[in-house]
Amino acid sequence: MLGEDGVETIVAISTPPGRGGIGIVRLSGPEAVRITGELVRMRGMLEHARARRAMVVDPRHRTATGGEAETIDEAMVTAFFAPHSYTGETVVEIAAHGSPVVLEAMVRAALEKGAEMGVAVRLARAGEFTQRAFLAGRLDLTQAEAVQDLIAAQTLDQARVAAQQMGGAMSQRVTPAKGELLHLIALLEAGMDFASGELDDVEMVPPAQIATAIEGVQEPLRELAASFRRGMLLRHGAAIALIGPPNAGKSSLFNRLLERERAIVTPLPGTTRDTVEESLALGGIPLRLIDTAGLREGREAKSTIDLAEQEGIARSREALADADLVLLIHDATQAMTAGEMELAAALAEPGLGRPHLVVENKTDLLEADARSDEDAGKDAGGRLRTSALTGAGMEELQSAILAKLGAAGSVAESGALNNLRQQEAVRETLAALAAAAAANDSGLPHEMILMDLHAALQALDSLTGATTPDDILERIFSTFCIGK
Repeated sequence: MLGEDGVETIVAISTPPGRGGIGIVRLSGPEAVRITGELVRMRGMLEHARARRAMVVDPRHRTATGGEAETIDEAMVTAFFAPHSYTGETVVEIAAHGSPVVLEAMVRAALEKGAEMGVAVRLARAGEFTQRAFLAGRLDLTQAEAVQDLIAAQTLDQARVAAQQMGGAMSQRVTPAKGELLHLIALLEAGMDFASGELDDVEMVPPAQIATAIEGVQEPLRELAASFRRGMLLRHGAAIALIGPPNAGKSSLFNRLLERERAIVTPLPGTTRDTVEESLALGGIPLRLIDTAGLREGREAKSTIDLAEQEGIARSREALADADLVLLIHDATQAMTAGEMELAAALAEPGLGRPHLVVENKTDLLEADARSDEDAGKDAGGRLRTSALTGAGMEELQSAILAKLGAAGSVAESGALNNLRQQEAVRETLAALAAAAAANDSGLPHEMILMDLHAALQALDSLTGATTPDDILERIFSTFCIGK
């Protein structure tokens, strides 16, 4: 039997798997309080947003004396009554000790008691609590997506931007443009209605006014579209590959950037036989740093290395192809080889190359007169100069990395686009507005302009979820963890 309005009550463990100080079982739906009464024993009634101490019981086992359900834990129980809850439904959270056995027992007991009582209680699907919050109008779609972003945040900047999105930063940024678009649609429709009726002296909206209004809608949306690269960089980070010949100091530089000894470093060339990956945060941006095997050239590449190093070199080339940024590491004490110059030229080739920085390492081994400009971080040719041993030039290298990635300054932009769904919604909106502007310039009837304006409005609504199809919603919320 379903609950009120045909809604099922859902239950799930809302804390991560494993043991911990606290574990939470969450219920949402019309039968949440009733089912909770079968899982715990407490004095008094639950009150909204007030925690109450309770004993967690096992309904399947009774004491030998009084026949009461046996106590298996202590807990704090908090109820949030509809509509003043996360999901808009009545929600109960049971915070017990973080024993997986106890938490799973509560979930099983909730399902069994629901079946005995003839009420619909089932396990929550991934992201279903947040999906119900969205469907109840407690969150728009960008706020719901931000919940997942906050959970997955690896840096404080990521968490800060996700919190802003949860607070409605995207909606606040879009609302003025949507208001102007609705106003323009209303003007055109009103003009058409009056012009087709008895009030023949009412003029249609002039083309110049329509063009100005469309431009007023487009401008903030263009700025929003331009935020996509920065938003994606903050959300997903970037991969940086350290590439170069053997013994150029790639692993030493890798360790220096990480500020710990992660890769093995020896004076012998070819120490790194495989790619070594590690994560770090730089300027609030999550980065994946990839140390690679040294690239040999000519006969040396075929005759003096074993199969393991050959495989490592092959993986180095794969890392180079997949990296968002390549650091080409060169030994400052040596002249650049033909192979290094060829690789640098290939990386710089317009349209085909990769974003890259040329880094001259081991400047500590240069003669004093050759490293007089070491403190500046770059030589006259624009190459970065560093010493992994002493740390010289590292600040300049870090700044150059952020600048090359487009993250100079702060990328924590409030209300920035940070996924492909959002970008596509804004792109479709701008395309429809451009079509409306073209129709207006061509002198087409207002009916045709309105078709494009309504298409723009529908695309803009899909950004916040007002017109998003069910299959897209399912795809979004399926990426959430169960219990959220």
